[in-house]
Amino acid sequence: MRFIDTNLLIRFFTKDDKEKANKVLALFKRVEKNEEIITMSPLVIFETIFTLEKSYGIPGQEIKNLLLPILALKGLHLANREIYEHALDFYIEKNISFADAYNAACVIKEGIKEIYSYDEDFDKIEGIKRVVP
Repeated sequence: MRFIDTNLLIRFFTKDDKEKANKVLALFKRVEKNEEIITMSPLVIFETIFTLEKSYGIPGQEIKNLLLPILALKGLHLANREIYEHALDFYIEKNISFADAYNAACVIKEGIKEIYSYDEDFDKIEGIKRVVP
């Protein structure tokens, strides 16, 4: 197993370096066929979303559309994969930061009903009650 860093995802999605983008595509094809196993951390996903949104101006829905096929690769070992899918839904549907969306998805997965926060974005998530300390 090998770890994949953010810059590979950015090169692949933006295609700002065709040669590197093609090499990453070839890697992803091997991963999809289970010829190679990769993993990444939550920070790689967060950094990818943040960079695509803030540095490249890519809209959230497009980011979601780019990421979902990668997250579904057969040879990608990713703990709690379903959390990312729910977080991407919240990120788009509720128009909140991916960090808040991820935290909301974690809270829901754990069956927690309340969250201490001053961030009103959590008020947009059904099933979570925001509590001000």
